[in-house]
Amino acid sequence: MPTATNLPAILGGEQAVTLDQKIANAWPIITEQDEQAVLDVLRSGNLSLHPIVGELEEDYKKLTGRQFALTHNNGTSAILAGLHAIGIQPFDEVIVPSATWWSSVMPVLHCGGVPVFAELESDCLGLDPEDVESKITDKTKAIVIVHLFGVPSKIDELVAIANKHNLKILEDASHAHGATYKGNPIGSFGDVSIFSMQGNKLCPSGEGGILLCDDQDTFESAIRLGHYERLLNLESQNKYFAATGFGFKFRMAPMAAALAHSQLKKMPERNALRNKNCAYLSRKLETLGIETFLSTNDTNRVYFEFLVRYNENTSGLPIADLAKALQAEGALVSAPRYPLLHQQPVFTQNVWSKIARLPATKENPIHVYDPADLPKTILGN
Repeated sequence: MPTATNLPAILGGEQAVTLDQKIANAWPIITEQDEQAVLDVLRSGNLSLHPIVGELEEDYKKLTGRQFALTHNNGTSAILAGLHAIGIQPFDEVIVPSATWWSSVMPVLHCGGVPVFAELESDCLGLDPEDVESKITDKTKAIVIVHLFGVPSKIDELVAIANKHNLKILEDASHAHGATYKGNPIGSFGDVSIFSMQGNKLCPSGEGGILLCDDQDTFESAIRLGHYERLLNLESQNKYFAATGFGFKFRMAPMAAALAHSQLKKMPERNALRNKNCAYLSRKLETLGIETFLSTNDTNRVYFEFLVRYNENTSGLPIADLAKALQAEGALVSAPRYPLLHQQPVFTQNVWSKIARLPATKENPIHVYDPADLPKTILGN
């Protein structure tokens, strides 16, 4: 006869997880060194153009091996600057994933571009190379690669497709600080690469972002959009725009940069511990038939979040019931927090073309998405 000691908590047994989840999952972890770094900037009185911003840019260049780095006030503005820098113009098509945060896609509209959603492949949650190639037209100009939840995408295949069709790649590495693909750092593969330093990221600054690239012209184009005063320091024709640029100001706040600079020093050790713990849990869950997206021979993932794929059809227990049972045990469990973007009203009701200020013409018809589009992505989400 079952007793309270061997019953699951949802049926009256004792909780298996007794840690306070607010403590166990506290993030970011702020140390006295972090506080002192921010305080040093605050007390300096230089709250706008402090050299700590340049130090953070050097940090990211070393992290990724890139030639140029440009901090931004958030990852979204860095993506916008990246799309501008690679030349996205009205009616240019940009292939994007649907299972991602809005920031990976919406800046395309502000360049007047057309997001074209492609399927995700199931192994590593990245764009499906085969479907990407099927979506390419004579209007396609770029591909946005997102390393979702810290899992590297199929970079070799996607880069080969981009090279074959003369397309640019914007690499959104916001979830993947410290991850590698075939020994090379994530953030080193795109024509432009972006990291977010929002407060939940692996290198949190509160709010912040950074753009990285290896091409001087691309770098200067990004500067023109939101850092026009920095053109004064360049020996190029872009100096002509130094007083105005495009009129945006996307500079990162030095106090945020100070926090990120301090946090980045601790990131390798913290990533290693997260990876160790998550890999241990993953191997246990894999024995139960639950997919956990472990690192492979080619990839070393990181854990922005711990994501699993559960098949209720083979287990016989509905996912909602499993989530309730785990929550009753004291575990922190939730459904995927990113809605599929192609199913949202902005794309199913033709709001997006109005945001992008794109009129429908015979040569450029406006596509309205059906929520049932991208069946592989829907099935795997």
